[in-house]
Amino acid sequence: RLPEQQKTSESPLSWFRGVYLPPALHPLNKTFVKGGEWEDTDSTQEKRRAFLQDFCKKYNSRKKLQTHLVHLVSRIYVEDRHKVLYCEVPKAGCSNWKRVLMVLSGLAASANNISHDDVHYGKHLRKLDSYDLKGIYTRLNMYTKFIFVRDPMERLVSAFRDKFEHPNSYYHPVFGKAIIKKYRHNADEEALKTGSGVKFKEFIQYLLDSHRPVGMDIHWEQVSKLCYPCLINYDFIGRFETLEEDANYFLQLVGAPANLKFPKFKDRHSSDERTSAEVVRQYLKELSKEERQLTYDFYYLDYLMFNYTSP
Repeated sequence: RLPEQQKTSESPLSWFRGVYLPPALHPLNKTFVKGGEWEDTDSTQEKRRAFLQDFCKKYNSRKKLQTHLVHLVSRIYVEDRHKVLYCEVPKAGCSNWKRVLMVLSGLAASANNISHDDVHYGKHLRKLDSYDLKGIYTRLNMYTKFIFVRDPMERLVSAFRDKFEHPNSYYHPVFGKAIIKKYRHNADEEALKTGSGVKFKEFIQYLLDSHRPVGMDIHWEQVSKLCYPCLINYDFIGRFETLEEDANYFLQLVGAPANLKFPKFKDRHSSDERTSAEVVRQYLKELSKEERQLTYDFYYLDYLMFNYTSP
């Protein structure tokens, strides 16, 4: 809903418009970067930025997205002290990035002492869609916008393992029950009652179904629909595969305290093997060739935008 003061000053129709923010490349402010150790990281970063800009020019030059501006920025977190905007991509280091934002904003002294529940349910961080229209535009134009992405198949398998292979009081009853009911023939009463034990193949059937029994979720939604990289001009594109290096370079770029380093710890299920390319291969074996192709097609734009090699 529009804030009260805006209802009087702006027509609600002005909030529903063809939004087109051309992907202009702005030079990164490297004032705070010290030492020559970041040359390779910086070079890689400039290549990623140029690649995404070229992609957007090629595929998006004459297109406008009819959408609500507030929806475009609904996944973006704001840190006003260091003037940064972070678009959250689940399963790509987002929990630790929220911890870092809490430290940057003065809400915590160390990223290491912030619990998972505090990060995700504490509501300590403000999102960009909570500001009025002027506040949104000002921050989009003035702040350093960053995003961290991950190989789409690795991100997908990581999400499945996290939400369906461990006890979960939300994903099992909400998603698990619906998935088992629709895609498992002769499901037993216990599985239908609890929603536990969803198989990867069943999860993929749900993902690819145009008539899903339950909606999409941010943990496996495409990055192109979470962060709109061709409409919002991200200044920094990090990768989960080089997370620590990219993150610590970014912290230098924005003038973070020298003692603040990106956390190395795994947020949950720390004893589990990390989802790697080899782990992904084992899961993809459960799918037919057609299912594998359709899953790749589902994430096709993410593969293209961020220059990931197709599996």
